[in-house]
Amino acid sequence: MKNKPIQVFEHQFLPLGGDFNKGHLEAFSKLNALHDDCYFDLRYNGLKFKNYVGVIQVDGLTIEILPKIDSHEEDKDLWQGVLIDMLKATKKLKVQQVGQANVSKQNIHLLDIYFEWFLREVELLIHQGLIKQYYKETSNVKALKGKLEFAGHIQKNLVHKERFYTTHQVYEKDHLIHQILDYALNIIEHFSKGTYLYSKCKYVQLDFPEVSSCHINHSTFSKLKNNRKTAPYKSALEIAKFIILQYAPNISSGDEKMLALLFDMNILWEEYVLVKLKQEAREIDDTEIFGQQSRTFWEGIKIRPDIVINRGEEIIVIDTKWKNIKYSKPSTQDLRQMYVYNDYWDSYKAVLLYPSENECAKPSFHPFDKKKHECGIGKINVLKGGKLNPEIGKTIIDWFSTEVE
Repeated sequence: MKNKPIQVFEHQFLPLGGDFNKGHLEAFSKLNALHDDCYFDLRYNGLKFKNYVGVIQVDGLTIEILPKIDSHEEDKDLWQGVLIDMLKATKKLKVQQVGQANVSKQNIHLLDIYFEWFLREVELLIHQGLIKQYYKETSNVKALKGKLEFAGHIQKNLVHKERFYTTHQVYEKDHLIHQILDYALNIIEHFSKGTYLYSKCKYVQLDFPEVSSCHINHSTFSKLKNNRKTAPYKSALEIAKFIILQYAPNISSGDEKMLALLFDMNILWEEYVLVKLKQEAREIDDTEIFGQQSRTFWEGIKIRPDIVINRGEEIIVIDTKWKNIKYSKPSTQDLRQMYVYNDYWDSYKAVLLYPSENECAKPSFHPFDKKKHECGIGKINVLKGGKLNPEIGKTIIDWFSTEVE
């Protein structure tokens, strides 16, 4: 059986002890080095997490990193739900595809949810019928077909005159798409041992055809061709890509294997706000929402505000910040950044948007000295009714609707 998952919050320190030992710390150190030390800070006696949330599993140990705003709020079930809902809203997770009864199981974590989502997608493909594809194979055959590889034929068939060494087309289920799905199934088999998903994975593997093994990396997915025939595979391949590219085999000394599904909370917050604003803007005339618009700044260097709101003649630039600003002011660098955005987008209002747990503060705008451009600090409730606030977009739009009126 697996150890009980360890749940921590972003920016929290996790000391060595209990199920978390020096072998795990060494593995996490090597994972961090592969990603430019962005995930956490290493200490001699533990880990200090940064702004990445998600789940890491190595050698039977699972650590789930949850988002958090206020240092006084430590309801881990609440913040696990917030993270899942953010991933769902930004299309990084389709929780509706996962059995809701399993989501509420004790010790369930993100890895299980992704694994179950993938297994359901593969089960659906098997039920619908797996496709065959043409691919080229070079081998010895008993009948001449395709192109005769003369040099190889002479070398391999001096004795066996009845055989032909050829390159020919094969039409079957052993092709790249199924090799990718099979690789992801093998990863899930390894990391689900001791959980309710292990037997489900084995059943799916029994119904899945035997395919050749191959080395899969980021460039492998660029070889896939999208067409009408492969369209049903889209979701399964997207999940498989996410799982495979985050899989780090033999990253630590010994036989331990690691899987890390981690998300930058700054980006996730930005994407969630953008999605909610776009949903709200669909119902409003003369309002358009743009994300990551870029303009050339200097010598090919581009600048990109997180969100731009176009309301007829009015343009509002928003930069989202996932941090608690309760007792501090914006940094000078953030304010300079907003000044430049105002200038380049011909906007009179720029907003630094921060999350809050129990406070919603409409921006109070103040002008930059000697300029007509203004910048305001906005705070928006992340939580509403004990879960992620679904009305963030409406609240922000209402702020500026009042301004226009």
